[in-house]
Amino acid sequence: MVMQLFGQLHKLCKEKEKDQKFVPYVWITMWWDNDYIGWDLDRFCDMKFLSIPAEIMWKPDLTIEEMTEVDKAPPSPYLAITNEGKVEVTNDQVLVSTCRMQIYRFPFDIQSCSLSFKSVIHSVEEIQIFPYFNSNEATKESKQLMRTQSEWLFMDLEVTNKTVNNFGFNQSVVVYTITMKRRPVLYVANFLLPIFFFLCLDMASFLLSDTGGEKLGYKITVLLAVTLMQILLNDILPSTSNRIPLIVIYCMGMFSLMLLSVLETILVMYLIEKDSESQDNETDREQTLNEDNLHRCKGDTVADLPPVAKEGSRSKRTEESQASEKHSEELQEVMKTLIVLLSSRMGERKPSYWTKMTKRINKVFFISYVIAASLFILFMTLSWCWLEDN
Repeated sequence: MVMQLFGQLHKLCKEKEKDQKFVPYVWITMWWDNDYIGWDLDRFCDMKFLSIPAEIMWKPDLTIEEMTEVDKAPPSPYLAITNEGKVEVTNDQVLVSTCRMQIYRFPFDIQSCSLSFKSVIHSVEEIQIFPYFNSNEATKESKQLMRTQSEWLFMDLEVTNKTVNNFGFNQSVVVYTITMKRRPVLYVANFLLPIFFFLCLDMASFLLSDTGGEKLGYKITVLLAVTLMQILLNDILPSTSNRIPLIVIYCMGMFSLMLLSVLETILVMYLIEKDSESQDNETDREQTLNEDNLHRCKGDTVADLPPVAKEGSRSKRTEESQASEKHSEELQEVMKTLIVLLSSRMGERKPSYWTKMTKRINKVFFISYVIAASLFILFMTLSWCWLEDN
């Protein structure tokens, strides 16, 4: 028996990347000749066709090799027959089939999924299947009938007719290969750009002061945000990919740059803390020395006071004692002023060795960081664009 198969995409549902499934809505129309059906138009009022219940006639046992779930939509209860013995069956089906995803270029990827129609038990000598439309006509008809495409853009429908060997006998197979292109705008806006903005925020953190823990906490928060984006990506992409997708390389590259930035901040804070401890120890030693000098000056002042003469009147001794006390108070005030000046000079001392080194480290690392991030983003952009063109 020779039959013709006509398939059109009625509605294109999105692919399930995680499960690697393809769910299209299709119209399937089949024609075949039945030698035992026919009538004379003159005897039956020029009636060329009629509809009869589908269960009372034989139908070909066609199946789709890639199907993983039985179609839940009820089949058409009727079929049409003509006076020439031709039988026609039309069904709308929701097909759930397997489709191996090529996600290396995600979200700028192009997927090709196939639907292979063949008989379950009949050989090519018993049933031969031929497509009604060629590839160009099937593509044109499908685009005209397409209702919704979700995130996928229908590109091409290739029709192939071939004979394959299954279990020792040949069978006729018609393969419809559907080519689709993903619309990447949503993923770019919700995934790629936010990670790039996190990188910009990490670069801006170099304007913050290295003293205190605000800078380190800020960088760790940005790093955790990128980690969350990676977890969301893991829920989208299947785990059976042969190659690491470019978007995973993009995320890991950004994560590595930010991780190096956090490690550099930890190193700088450690050096500043080390420098601060040495300055505190030196300040304590200088303050102790100044206090000792103050006490020594007090003792010398008291020892150098002129002795009070035993001769003379009591009023003269009183005047000399008051003058000595006044002189001692003036010396104490001068020493206090000197201590304050020394303390202020210690506060205005030049930065020590490690503080200077941290400034150099920050400058060199920031320049290297910007160069590395720019080259990495340029590499990822060229990789996606080159693969898109090829």
